[in-house]
Amino acid sequence: MGIKVGGWLQQGITMNADGVDFNGPVATNDWDHEYQMNQLWLYVDRPADNGGCGVAWGGHFDILLGTDWRFGINHGLEDRINGFHRQSYGTVIPQMYVEVAINKLSVKLGHFAGILDYEAIPGPANPFYSHSYGYGYGVPQLVTGVLGDYKVSDRFSLQLGFHRGWMMFEDNNEDLDIMAGFKWNSCDKRTSVAYAISNGAQDPAGDHNRFVSSLVVKRQVTERFEYVLVHNLGQEDDTGPRGTDAEWYGLNNYFLYKINPCWAANMRFEWFRDDDGARIAGPGNIPGVRAWDGAGYAGNFYALTCGLTWRPNANLTFRPEVRWDWYDGEPSYIQGKDALPFNDGEEDNQFLFAVDAIVTF
Repeated sequence: MGIKVGGWLQQGITMNADGVDFNGPVATNDWDHEYQMNQLWLYVDRPADNGGCGVAWGGHFDILLGTDWRFGINHGLEDRINGFHRQSYGTVIPQMYVEVAINKLSVKLGHFAGILDYEAIPGPANPFYSHSYGYGYGVPQLVTGVLGDYKVSDRFSLQLGFHRGWMMFEDNNEDLDIMAGFKWNSCDKRTSVAYAISNGAQDPAGDHNRFVSSLVVKRQVTERFEYVLVHNLGQEDDTGPRGTDAEWYGLNNYFLYKINPCWAANMRFEWFRDDDGARIAGPGNIPGVRAWDGAGYAGNFYALTCGLTWRPNANLTFRPEVRWDWYDGEPSYIQGKDALPFNDGEEDNQFLFAVDAIVTF
């Protein structure tokens, strides 16, 4: 029937030079000097593949157990599955949808990943163990709704759909959000451009509209070297300090070099501007969730990440990395005192060493 079943185990450890409980706003390897089983993931997949003509049906289902559940809480789903009594490990259902393909149009209906940014929730899909600020805080990662993808040509496709809100399985208001974008590939298939937007109110009253856009440009510079540029921009009405509008934006640069079939060397330099302190907020702010609880940092976040990828065989991957984060902005007033993002509120920078191992099956 064309059904594929598989998954992976992603586990790792991160060590902070300051020796703290949490690595600040870094997601999702946020525990310091402590083993994390980030993802024990199982998927069932049947692609809706009609070869560009005719009708085909399919669907996809994911379920994971691990510490990443704290960053994947959807209103009306994971909060009901886990409650908020689990301090460390929990369950997430990242995707659960049916798909129908009719000639050049395919339509997803259900719960699925958003189409913004370059990084993704599945651990094996990313070049690094850690995530960027832009992906962790700047875009909708999971949505529930309907999304159509129309293949205009072999090089160009359009996407349009509606969803219930950021990380919303059940909507907290009566408004539908729009999600739309396009994807383009060059004739030589060495350059691709993807642009997408999401727009809609996220507050219970439906009064504060949130707009975000994402531009992803990939260029295969040589046979071994690939460059990726990501630009995210967001704005939300009346959610900043003193009721002003909030804005955030940033740039990520990825330099990916394939040394040989087993080894790759990667670097990511990122800048994320939380202009009004509205986006950088740890899941530890949810009672009962063991994570960083910082919030309200209006300033610039920078990070330089350098890492290696080693694949000794097709089912095993190791990714050691070093990461330096620093913050340029005002302290946040937390629990009666001024606090900075790192080293339990004492520092404006931190140095991390991390490594994860992924076993696929």
